[in-house]
Amino acid sequence: MDAVAMLKADHRKVADIFAQFEKARGKDRKQKLAEQACLELKVHTILEEEIFYPACRRVVETDMLNEAYVEHDAAKLMINDIEAGGPDEAFYDAKVKVLSEMIMHHVEEEEKRSEGLFSLARAAGLDMDDLADQMRARKKTAMARLQGHPEIPAETHVFHGEDNAFALAEAPMRRRGGGLEMQEAR
Repeated sequence: MDAVAMLKADHRKVADIFAQFEKARGKDRKQKLAEQACLELKVHTILEEEIFYPACRRVVETDMLNEAYVEHDAAKLMINDIEAGGPDEAFYDAKVKVLSEMIMHHVEEEEKRSEGLFSLARAAGLDMDDLADQMRARKKTAMARLQGHPEIPAETHVFHGEDNAFALAEAPMRRRGGGLEMQEAR
């Protein structure tokens, strides 16, 4: 799989998790699915923001990428709210539904046939196989770290420039500057 195929596979996986959430009845099942979606989205965001988007910035319109970063920031806030709550809260299901809708809009923007970020990146001739190799390696460390495996060292993750760096941890995200960062575990 090349980089675009990997990102699209992530999109489909998260869409499937959201569809399962919509059909789920038990609170424990709903919480497990919501947490799974949040984890997958965090890792996907890391891949896009650390590897794919920086590669695209050289060849794709800046406004399109800026909108993608802002959409990620909005999703991170919702992920934070979902992870901080639980299925017993009055708005839990609504928050997961809104996150799902936000993500589906974001996916549409990236996957548009001729005008989407993925099409433009391919047309610009980015090395999708090299990006995929980088993304596979990063996905492994990000997933392990976010799942709380302490033997994986914390990496520095940059969202919108060096001034917005954060240490990757299993803690929630918070606002900082123009983007979001992970909060340090206390």
